[in-house]
Amino acid sequence: MNKKIELQDLGTRSYKDTWDYQEQLFKGVLDIKIKNRREDLHIPTPNYFLFVEHSHVYTLGKSGDFENLLLNSNQLEQKHIDFYKVNRGGDITYHGPGQIVGYPILDLDNFFTDIHKYLRYLEEIIILTLKEYGLNGTRSEGETGVWLDVGTPFARKICAMGVRASRWVTMHGFALNVNADLGYFDNIIPCGIKGKGVTSLNIELGVEKVDEDEVKKKILKHFTKLFEAKFI
Repeated sequence: MNKKIELQDLGTRSYKDTWDYQEQLFKGVLDIKIKNRREDLHIPTPNYFLFVEHSHVYTLGKSGDFENLLLNSNQLEQKHIDFYKVNRGGDITYHGPGQIVGYPILDLDNFFTDIHKYLRYLEEIIILTLKEYGLNGTRSEGETGVWLDVGTPFARKICAMGVRASRWVTMHGFALNVNADLGYFDNIIPCGIKGKGVTSLNIELGVEKVDEDEVKKKILKHFTKLFEAKFI
């Protein structure tokens, strides 16, 4: 099993360009798996982890409801916000500056073949990262992602998640609000969940700006430990 993961920080890149790139990597891993099975080969499959920051965009998962987008096409254009219906799980979410987006493209045959466990591990990585900042991030039953103050009237989401998997190969991932402009969430019903808010790490810490590189290092540290992986 290949537990090495190629780390790529793409900087700021449009959602569509990054989605296309994910699909390219995803297909490459699948092609190797199919070739191995058909020809009884044992070519190691690669794993990737992409960090990226997107320009303003709303994305709607394959089971999402268009009614959770509260803007029409003209309003999106006026506000310079892109919109895509995508092939991940989950409903609608926002990506934009000040948000750390992580896309693990892993062959889970290299780690463990359990999508439920995979999602819980992604949540745990964010929970452990938030703990280092003194925040008690938790799960909310039936709602993928990481929240604060679950079970109270002040429940708010700090990290959204949505993935796709085929033949145990993953794509898409998580979006952690670090220095995000939360005003953009007012134009959607985030993840299709009414009556709950969203938040960002800088707001929770009461600071103007959090060092995003530091947050990324913490995420990678916890990812390495949980997945018993090595970044290259």
